[in-house]
Amino acid sequence: MLRLAMTTDAETFDRVRGPLADRGIEVEHVRAKERSLRVSGGGPGDDGGAVERSGEAIAGEFDGFDVGFVYPSRLMEGAVVDARLSVPWVNGRDAVLASRNKAGALAALDDAGLPTPRTTLVSNPVDESIVVDAVSSFSYPVVVKPNSATRGVGVATAGDLDSLLGVVDYLNLVHDYRATGDKSYLIQEFLPDARDYRAMVVDGAYAGAVRRELPADARERGRWKHNVHRGAEATGVDLPERARELAERTADVLGIDYLGVDLLETDDRLVVNETNARPTVDAATKYEPDFYDRLAGLIERTAGNGD
Repeated sequence: MLRLAMTTDAETFDRVRGPLADRGIEVEHVRAKERSLRVSGGGPGDDGGAVERSGEAIAGEFDGFDVGFVYPSRLMEGAVVDARLSVPWVNGRDAVLASRNKAGALAALDDAGLPTPRTTLVSNPVDESIVVDAVSSFSYPVVVKPNSATRGVGVATAGDLDSLLGVVDYLNLVHDYRATGDKSYLIQEFLPDARDYRAMVVDGAYAGAVRRELPADARERGRWKHNVHRGAEATGVDLPERARELAERTADVLGIDYLGVDLLETDDRLVVNETNARPTVDAATKYEPDFYDRLAGLIERTAGNGD
């Protein structure tokens, strides 16, 4: 039986453990954050991979795995975990970085001729005049979002130039801190009343989708971000062929084997809004019947390529 190291202990871990075990893959959690990780033992024979929890060192936590799923979200800690595990990854560091860089992913998709929202990257620090010029071709309201945040964190709309510059003021305060790694943000067209889908692509093939939607009372109060982590509900849907093909082409262009593709659909447009190389797995009933067969096949192929 293959041993899979999974770096998340949230919903995905609980949902995939049983189905993958049924397919000959033992899933175990490897904690990669909010803890201490011994980087080196300090001398020959010491176990540099030992882990300290509450003052106790636990050796062997990283031993005996065949494959990882997926590279840790915190890249600094991930480098230590990666060195200790020494296994191939379903979605390694490069895949996670490529997807996390929203502007880079959208630029690659646009270059390949795939539909995306109109988007401009602003790299701080810039004069206010640069922001004014950047937004001049847009119609208000516009969306303002950090380039590399997830779960809808920091995403806002601005209905006029003064409101936009006010949001930018707050971003400037964050970016002024020297330890802030990514000092860029996006200005993006706002698609009102767009339907929000998360399509899953596994090993190059569409594997199911959900529609994410806030409750009616939340929408009536003016909320518009349909992130599950912000209270939206995910309902399994049967996407049309053009949406399936768009999701598959997105994964192919980015070269990512396991990818969540966020699609926005209006009455006359279907665009790729974002991608996620660390997507949460929803209930199996919301995906194609062969979802776990495909996922298990990808894991087995990745483990085999690491031999």
